[in-house]
Amino acid sequence: MKPYQQILIQECGEPLIAIPLDKFSVETPPPYEKLGANYGDKSPYFLRQGVLEALIKAQNYLDTLKKGWKIKVFDAYRPLQVQQFMVDYTFDLLLTEKGLKLDTLSLETKQKIWDEVYKFWAIPSDNPNTPPPHSTGAAIDVCLVNNQGRIVNMGGEIDEVSEISYPNFYANTNNLNEKIYHENRVLLNQVMEYAGFLRHPNEWWHFSQGDQLWAWLSNQTSARYGRVC
Repeated sequence: MKPYQQILIQECGEPLIAIPLDKFSVETPPPYEKLGANYGDKSPYFLRQGVLEALIKAQNYLDTLKKGWKIKVFDAYRPLQVQQFMVDYTFDLLLTEKGLKLDTLSLETKQKIWDEVYKFWAIPSDNPNTPPPHSTGAAIDVCLVNNQGRIVNMGGEIDEVSEISYPNFYANTNNLNEKIYHENRVLLNQVMEYAGFLRHPNEWWHFSQGDQLWAWLSNQTSARYGRVC
């Protein structure tokens, strides 16, 4: 159990609302669907009503700072089966990167790889008291697109399982390009915080509002969004 999962959930009952895709940048089909994830009759481009209102506020603020720039929605609402798919996908990806085969792993090595996975991925728990953040409709993975339609370089890919994903990885660099990466991450965080979002401590791209992680980060005693089935 992660620390934030001890936060009480007092579900407010807000509905999931479709994100108006014309206001943001998105991929079609969605990134995880391209990898083979099955959303069934669901879509990642949904958020709780209050969270969506905050996202629109963040986009409007971004436009005052960088005319023509857009928030790119990589992923938002995520059903449990997609969470499970991506956890398994990431585990297999790490095996491939390390040149390992599952049937030759010791229990210790296998556990170390799972520990790496769960530094960046929530356990796909079906316990209503410990929902993965994205299953609540209150978490969102985002980056920025400039006024030429190009993705702004953050110095790392979304979902990268390494310390490069830590928000302040480039904070103390002397490299000019890396300074720009950090400035871009700061801008993204500024825009999202303006609208009430808080960033995941290990992921520059992950923001939430009203879920257990947000409540934990903001020292609240309860969250207002639980898992949406």
